[in-house]
Amino acid sequence: MPRRAGRPLSADSLESMAKRARRLMTAEEKWCAACRRRVRQHLAGESVRHGRIGSWPAWHVAPYVSVWAVESQARPGWVGWWVISGDVPTDYESAARIKHPRTALRAFAKRWLAAANCMRRGRAHPTFQIGVRSDWRTLEPLLRARAKLLVGCANDDKAWRHAL
Repeated sequence: MPRRAGRPLSADSLESMAKRARRLMTAEEKWCAACRRRVRQHLAGESVRHGRIGSWPAWHVAPYVSVWAVESQARPGWVGWWVISGDVPTDYESAARIKHPRTALRAFAKRWLAAANCMRRGRAHPTFQIGVRSDWRTLEPLLRARAKLLVGCANDDKAWRHAL
């Protein structure tokens, strides 16, 4: 039964609201766990040597994008890699010059825009590959759109209140 204005909430209504909140948290946790698995698989597929993967993203907007801190194998206890996952291509970037997930998000966006520009011209990006040449016509606008969304997220101060 819908609650009417001016009527106090019953214990049943509060319990129902708490259950819904737990279901939402559980959905977020499940999504983050799935992203973490993709991060692990991607790094293994790329033969990236690394330490531990963070148990929770350094930054995320579920269910769209997450940025993960991955420990350096050479310097245990330090972030060695940033990895992006979600409704975006899973990709990684060295943390040698990138000390914050917001900066990592900008780096992914910059590289993806450069890759989209290469695809548009029919040329391979000089340092990495997304997809196969026969799919570039389809991938280019998708990659460009994702990169622009990342720039928007990186520039939105409100999105970074709870980072790290």
